[in-house]
Amino acid sequence: MADPLSTTFSALADPTRREILQRLSSGDATVGELAEPFAMSLPAISKHLTVLERAGLITKSRDGQRRHCRISVAPLQDATSWLELYRKHWESQLDSLGDYLASIHRPSTEGDHEETPS
Repeated sequence: MADPLSTTFSALADPTRREILQRLSSGDATVGELAEPFAMSLPAISKHLTVLERAGLITKSRDGQRRHCRISVAPLQDATSWLELYRKHWESQLDSLGDYLASIHRPSTEGDHEETPS
């Protein structure tokens, strides 16, 4: 069994699933409403929703024959926390690189007018 973070990133790897989550970030929606903008069958959308549900990114509830979906933020918060560690690391690395590049490109006060031998 994969760890929860791997499952989250695997679910987020598909652009259709990311679009579904984007739509759900505006509020709950039925499966039909979620399927509407996509040129795919309802069973195909249901498969995407199952992947999102298994990853804990959405929850589904039933109201008669209608199935409603709601976004779950906990897995997204976990992924964001993990990514934040690396963002801080790379910002620090880029700051160091910027300082280094600035130091090697500073104009020198000595030897600015060196002559080339003829």
